[in-house]
Amino acid sequence: QVQLVESGGGLVQAGASLRLSCAASGRTLISASMGWFRQAPGKEREFVAAISRSGDNTWYVDSVKGRFAISSDNAKNTVYLQMNSLKPEDTAVYYCAATLRFHIATLPSQFDYWGQGTQVTVSS
Repeated sequence: QVQLVESGGGLVQAGASLRLSCAASGRTLISASMGWFRQAPGKEREFVAAISRSGDNTWYVDSVKGRFAISSDNAKNTVYLQMNSLKPEDTAVYYCAATLRFHIATLPSQFDYWGQGTQVTVSS
């Protein structure tokens, strides 16, 4: 079992930065590959970024490449999503997810554990 708790969301202006954190408990991150998803009102949950179990591989949706960075700190059992140059279209609830079944994953169905989400709002 893995429990995930996100933090770091908030209200910022366009162009600002935020860093989301996802603290995991129950299993160490070295056993899990991690992902960040987001869901805006009226839209489906969207993949944002993923990091492999080893931490060597990362994957991003095209709309955030060059602006967002996913990283993990196994000593703290925490995954981060650094978000720079935020845009109003980045506004959504951001969810952290974990899977023990795949080395790296990008589909919601591949993830078995989810956090409760943290709101990110970017004003223009």
